[in-house]
Amino acid sequence: MIGKNVLTDFSSKVCDPVLDPTAYVHPLAAIIGNVILGKNVMVSPFASVRGDEGQPLFVGDNTNIQDGVVIHALETEMNGQVIEKNLYEVGGKKYAVYVGSRVSLAHQVQIHGPAVVLDETFVGMKSLVFKAFVGKNCVIEPGCIIMGVTIADGRYVPAGSVIKTQEQADKLPVVTDDYPFRTLNKGVVHVNTALAKGYLAANK
Repeated sequence: MIGKNVLTDFSSKVCDPVLDPTAYVHPLAAIIGNVILGKNVMVSPFASVRGDEGQPLFVGDNTNIQDGVVIHALETEMNGQVIEKNLYEVGGKKYAVYVGSRVSLAHQVQIHGPAVVLDETFVGMKSLVFKAFVGKNCVIEPGCIIMGVTIADGRYVPAGSVIKTQEQADKLPVVTDDYPFRTLNKGVVHVNTALAKGYLAANK
């Protein structure tokens, strides 16, 4: 489903999602409201990207949104007044959720705004990012909770970690040449961009 949001006291505009023609959205996925999808984005079955509360939600080029992923956000407006604390600024613009280019959001990930995940980052299965800023070239292993912190570029979060203080975030290990998942995201992005192109071609 691809459709508009509705008017409420926290959403004063009705928006259609803006999808690049090369993005593929599976018929069993939902893209609603103030959502921007870039080039070659793959949206898998049962994913929900819902820009009807916090908005806008942005997803960059060559990013994949796998099965069961939820992207949503806390309200960014109330009675016509902007709620600044629920927005992040990236590149001079403000977003409820900003997901960069060549990012992998693996199965059942939740990105709940205000939240940012920058380029080339892998977010592992069943992880949650909420009120958090995740840098470039990071690896969040499966089953993590990232809440209320900023994670620097090039760090990894061990599987099952709960990161709720900045001190914890600052102590996260650096992705080194011998880290076993260092190149994981590159392969996942390759697979999913190929799938997006293939499914688009097959459904013409």
